[in-house]
Amino acid sequence: MGELEVEKHVRYILSVEKKKDDFEYLVIEHLRMSGAYWGLTTLDLLGKLGAVDQDEIVSWVMKCQNESGGFAGNIGHDPHILYTLSAVQIFALLNKLDVLNIEKVSNYVAGLQHEDGSFSGDMWGEVDSRFSYIAICCLSLLHRLEKINVEKAVDYVVSCKNLDGGFGSTPGGESHAGQIFCCVGALAITGFLHHIDKDLLGWWLCERQVKSGGLNGRPEKLPDVCYSWWVLSSLVMIDRVHWIDKEKLSRFILDCQDRENGGISDRPDDAVDVFHTYFGVAGLSLLDHPGLKAIDPAYALPVDIVNKIFFRN
Repeated sequence: MGELEVEKHVRYILSVEKKKDDFEYLVIEHLRMSGAYWGLTTLDLLGKLGAVDQDEIVSWVMKCQNESGGFAGNIGHDPHILYTLSAVQIFALLNKLDVLNIEKVSNYVAGLQHEDGSFSGDMWGEVDSRFSYIAICCLSLLHRLEKINVEKAVDYVVSCKNLDGGFGSTPGGESHAGQIFCCVGALAITGFLHHIDKDLLGWWLCERQVKSGGLNGRPEKLPDVCYSWWVLSSLVMIDRVHWIDKEKLSRFILDCQDRENGGISDRPDDAVDVFHTYFGVAGLSLLDHPGLKAIDPAYALPVDIVNKIFFRN
């Protein structure tokens, strides 16, 4: 099956931040908060989080917070619910949630809920089932779910369910693996997984595996390492992960590694990036790859971090 190039991936992740004139750094400048979350979570899953200066990270993240309480993708940018979750996840990883003004952050997130239970991503009003998951995940991590109407939030997510068992971005939207993760994750966190037809959805998800062993996001598309997370986590949450060939998927992810310089790409021999490096390692974690910390399929954080937040044994 091949080995996971742990040390090379660590060096790659640490190098991205230092090469401020490189294309990869510049192209994710506006979403650096999520990039930091991807990189830090990867390091933690690899057991290498100690390789970064945590105080420096906390200082930078706090500079990205807006007066509204929300966080932006970088300093000087507008706040968005996505980057607010990434910031909360970073503080959770670093065991620094106490640094946050939790009421201010949670009020920002809760203020984005609409009367029908849906959520906007920011002040401009775009609605998407992704934002429902983000809001629910964020408020759950902050122990502030009571600030929203959870029943209406769940009803909106369920309204995005399709006849094929999957979920779309809005009611009637095409089923897509990324949206399915968001909707299944939201229902898992709130305790409403019974709304899902697990066999029907499980069949749709396992059909995403192609001959190479990789997974795609919807029918007739190429496989992509990132779906090793979006599809696999959903299958784990609905207890249907045994419906795919896990060994072939592991082999596909490992074949996407740059064995010389580190990093993981979307498909073998393509250029690597932090996004696919994270989702590749996270997918391998769900597949119980040796040497990796376990990751929680709903919260997308290492299991030990989630257990600490919720005081689980």
